[in-house]
Amino acid sequence: MSTPTRREFLKQAAGMASLLPVASMCDPARAAEATGWQTRFAICNETFEDWPHEKVVDFVADCGYTGLEIAPFTFATYVTDISAARRTTLRSQAERAGLKILGLHWLLAKTEGLHLTTPDADVRRKTADYLGELARFCADLGGEVLVLGSPKQRNLLPGVTRQQAFDNAAEVLGRMLPVLEKTGVRVAIEPLAPAETNFLTHAAEALELVRRMDVPQIQLLLDCKAMAGGEQQPIPEVIRRHHAAMIHFHANDPNLQGPGFGDLNFVPVFQALKDVAYRGWISVEVFDYTPGAERLARESLSYMRQCAKEVT
Repeated sequence: MSTPTRREFLKQAAGMASLLPVASMCDPARAAEATGWQTRFAICNETFEDWPHEKVVDFVADCGYTGLEIAPFTFATYVTDISAARRTTLRSQAERAGLKILGLHWLLAKTEGLHLTTPDADVRRKTADYLGELARFCADLGGEVLVLGSPKQRNLLPGVTRQQAFDNAAEVLGRMLPVLEKTGVRVAIEPLAPAETNFLTHAAEALELVRRMDVPQIQLLLDCKAMAGGEQQPIPEVIRRHHAAMIHFHANDPNLQGPGFGDLNFVPVFQALKDVAYRGWISVEVFDYTPGAERLARESLSYMRQCAKEVT
């Protein structure tokens, strides 16, 4: 049997969606029954650019997602400027729509004077303190994971060796452990391709940092775009090799758009996730919004649902 094209996938998905009860779109258990595999789909909120939060959560829930991943800069440059009342409102708006805010990413985007691997001890201390504030913000929203990507704020600076960078990053992560333990939030180290950063550019390197920390609060994230650009092995093999430490997963295409908008076939990707019994969130992260937020959100989910049905 030949692998369906993206066009065929979307056509099949659209036909199936019309047969599903509306309630199943926002009910993970019924969605799992429909797809034959336990999946939890989320999308990142910066996809919707300047939309107000209440509009985002209503639309995302209407599409059928059950989770939302937050980029803090969409609310404020520094989360310390977000009041307790505002945090309560953000969380309650998501919950009223039937969504869970699962966590945060783009942790250090837009900030200044923060860096993970800098030789400057004062900057490292400030970075650890701010990451702790992000963990508190995450917990206030009901989230459980901090995705540590932020390529510019982890790049090796002039004169800093790879070993020194590991030492500095480990120090920062170690300093924030008390907050992680108190809040129940975990950090997911995100390998990013060499085109984006020069530190932690593949899963094995990120796993080296995870193992060095050797605590349950510091684990691994895998991202399709990053794996396509930084790994020697096919994406399904990377998943199978590193799944034991993986607590979060980003779904996107190497063309920077959503699943199904490029050439990456997600059936083998989802087959690998099923084979390793991954039960975490599958979160759509887009960088090229050209197709428009509505289309990206709807068609990405339709495509992923159809791919999930194809796994054996």
